[in-house]
Amino acid sequence: MNERISFDDQIQRNKIKSFLLIVIIFAFFIVLGYVISMILDPGYFFVIMIFATVFSLIYVVAGYYKSDKIALASVRAKPASKTEHRMLYHAAEGMAISSGLPIPKLYVMESEEINAFASGRDPKHSVICFTTGALKKLDKQELEGVMAHEMSHIANYDIRFMTLTAVLIGMVSIIAQMFLRSLWFSGGRNREGKEQIILIIVGIVFAILAPIAVQLVSFAISRKREYVADASGVKFTRYPRGLASALEKIKNEHVSHSDKEHKVSKALAPLFISDPFKRKVSGLFATHPDINERIRKLESM
Repeated sequence: MNERISFDDQIQRNKIKSFLLIVIIFAFFIVLGYVISMILDPGYFFVIMIFATVFSLIYVVAGYYKSDKIALASVRAKPASKTEHRMLYHAAEGMAISSGLPIPKLYVMESEEINAFASGRDPKHSVICFTTGALKKLDKQELEGVMAHEMSHIANYDIRFMTLTAVLIGMVSIIAQMFLRSLWFSGGRNREGKEQIILIIVGIVFAILAPIAVQLVSFAISRKREYVADASGVKFTRYPRGLASALEKIKNEHVSHSDKEHKVSKALAPLFISDPFKRKVSGLFATHPDINERIRKLESM
């Protein structure tokens, strides 16, 4: 007999892991900055740091305040109808009562596959979008399970959390690019001494690998946030089988090739409850946890 997992413990563990992953990205930022400061003039380095920080903040925060509109426009979602999509509204109302959150604005996107996503900077400015396939194929308890999962993303401020991640990744990438370009345009001038050459080589390698490494860390954060949303969703419904059954249907469904080509931005893919591209990616490069592992954890709660 499998040992039962407390959803509160599951939530707490994955939140701690997400925080630690953010610390790792920040550590990459500091180490990259230190390496560059050892090679370049410190005054020049601080100018780069300030520019990278300001540019990343402006770019990402601008998108943060428009995140819901950008997401909905990219999938051509339409407002849900209270008469045509009555069960969707009932699920949202029920989960709003369970979670204490305001009812989000509900939207529907055309797609035969089962999927859904949440967006918005806070509970008062949140939206949840379901595919037409989800509305057709999920029963009441499964729909409530998916709704609870998406409302958990809102309750946990995951859009805000992922925005912080994007800012840090942006800063690392910008600093790395500016450092590499500065070496290119300088043509290697004033690079004398064996130690300095070794330091430059280390700096170049780190500047190339750091953006890749922090992107892998961001994928790990995305996977942890999915586990948190699964566990939080169970806390709202008190019925893990509903979401587990919905994930089983997602795992087993066979959608036509033409439908898989629906236009969804790859940047938006981590928001969905499952990868809309159905990519056969696992491990470090996956934006979502293994669906079998998600089902196993839900069934153990």
